[in-house]
Amino acid sequence: MSIIVYSKPACVQCTATTRALDRQGIDYSVVDVSEDADAFALVQGLGYRQVPVVIAGEQHWAGFRPDMISALA
Repeated sequence: MSIIVYSKPACVQCTATTRALDRQGIDYSVVDVSEDADAFALVQGLGYRQVPVVIAGEQHWAGFRPDMISALA
């Protein structure tokens, strides 16, 4: 399953999310929505207005969600 974290610079919740994924040993990629207009449109299209947005297979969520990250491990 591919995991993508949509993020932006100086985002505390984004950093917490990627650190938690690292601690769990989960592979992921990061996309900066401040530099990628298509990614920004995708996140908005899903109904989100904040980052991080994590897409993991069929599920997705916004914000720092340690419960969801643990469920991926």
